[in-house]
This record gives sequence, structure tokens and C-alpha cells, in this order.
Amino acid sequence: MNTKDIYENIKCLKIINKIDKNIHKILIDTRKVHEDDLYIGIKGEKYDGNDFYEEAFQKGARIAILEKVTESEELLNYLKENEKCLILVEDTIKALGDLASFKRKTFTKPVVAITGSAGKTSTKDMVYSVLNEKYDVHKTIGNQNNHLGLPLTILAMDDAKDMLVVEMGMNHLGEISYLTKIAKPNVAIITNVGTAHIGNLGSRENILKAKTEILEGLQESGTLIINNDNDLLHRWYLKNKEKYQIKTFGITSPADFQAQILAMDENESIFKCQDVTYHVPIGGEHFIYNALVAITVGSLFNLSSVEN
Repeated sequence: MNTKDIYENIKCLKIINKIDKNIHKILIDTRKVHEDDLYIGIKGEKYDGNDFYEEAFQKGARIAILEKVTESEELLNYLKENEKCLILVEDTIKALGDLASFKRKTFTKPVVAITGSAGKTSTKDMVYSVLNEKYDVHKTIGNQNNHLGLPLTILAMDDAKDMLVVEMGMNHLGEISYLTKIAKPNVAIITNVGTAHIGNLGSRENILKAKTEILEGLQESGTLIINNDNDLLHRWYLKNKEKYQIKTFGITSPADFQAQILAMDENESIFKCQDVTYHVPIGGEHFIYNALVAITVGSLFNLSSVEN
């Protein structure tokens, strides 16, 4: 990313010593900073990242985006002599999201986004595994699925990748809305609606509302994949199946991709879906659901004969 792209795609309050350079990586952790990186200072619960920009510069960062800095002639001379730049913004978290939004706009290949009350990370890993057999895929590392993790995932992606798979987590209403508007998925997946975070949201119906926020960023021609065995998602599907392009998966309810369980123990699950028999090398229905999601996504990207 060029510094020009950075200046033009975040709301800068002030730019101190504007430079013209190509930026290597965008990071919020000084421990990971190297030459020609960009450091964003984020205020956390224990530490304020705005206070560590000097360390980032010492490690080679070319630009630091901060909410506050003590300006001085000495600082300005340092920036000029070392060809470094400080950008002051009102909100560094928003600046991080804005840079991720810009990069997403320049990435013209498919994005798959996964949310749900449980199983997001394992589902993401299985979807990635299937897609990566044919495509070069970038994915969320671990469960970095929040307002920091998702933008960092996008910003860390090599432009040469064929596809991006991300997961989206939330604790409150509005959080998935923010993430999906950055990621702009071509395929959105809701694994289930359970009771996680019910203390914050008050009811499963509100959890459903939070999860379906993922549709706010779904591309116009995009596909939604949902678990038709989940009671709330099933009812939502019946009311909305004409509004969106939807693929369903399930075990007990009729679905586009329905599993017929043939055998299951603690070491293996065997099921049939659309006349193909699949072996999952671990027991438990939830892993069958994960596999069904991967099969459904694979079918959308010409991987209908997923290795079984």
C-alpha cells in the first residue's frame, strides 16, 4: 500500500512530515514491526498503543497513526531526518477499519465470511481446507474475528491470493454490521443461533438479529448459507427465502445439503450427502455440520466433488 492510499482513505486531522513511500505491513503490535511498516497506536485495557510509536519507529516503521502526540521541533527534525511520518486521527480503530475497507475494495476475488454462536473457527478451518485444494486462500488466523482482528486479517493478505475466508464474532448488536461492511462478503455463512452472549443481547431473537447483520455487507449477487436445523434460522429462512439467494444445510431438516448419518463414534463420522459418502476423521454431529458448510461452499466454487 502506498502512502498516498493511506492519506486519501482515512480521516486525517493532521499529517506531520508527509512522505511518499510504499508500506510493507500495517500492524498494531510493536513487537512485530519491521522496516517500512506502518504502526497504528490502539488504546487497550492495559496499555495505550499511542505511547509506543517511538519504539515502532526504532524498529523501522515508516508511518505511525496516532490519536495523540506531543509535538516539538525535536520531533519534527527527527521525522524529517529519518523520512518518517506521523498521522493524527480522531479514532485509530476507525482508521484501521478504513484502511481494511480500502484494501477490500481493491481485492476483486471472492470473500467468504462466517459467523454463528458456536463453531466459527472450526468451520472456517474446514472451509479453508476444502477451498485451498484448488485455490490459494488467505484466512483468519485463529479466532481473530473482532473489530481489530478482521481488519488486520484483510490488511495482512497478499494481493495475489485467490480467495479470502474470514470469521466474524460479536458480543453486542451492531458489531457484525461493522465487520461485514468492511469485508463485503460474496458468501455469508451463519452456522447457528445459540445462547452465547445472551447476557449482553437479552434473547436468542436478538442474537439472530445480530447474526443476520452479516447480510448488510453481502454483495448483491452473493449467497447466504444457513443451518436449517436451527429453529430460529429455519423460521427466518421461511420468511426470507424469496429475498436472498440462500443455500441450506442440515441433518434432521430437509436442506439443499442434507446429511444422512451412516456411522458415528468418537473417532469418525460417516455420512452421505447428495449421493456422495464422506468420512470425517473425528466424531460428533457438530463436525458433520462443519463438513456440510464446507461441502456447500465447495459447490459454489466448482468443488462439488470434495474429497471424501
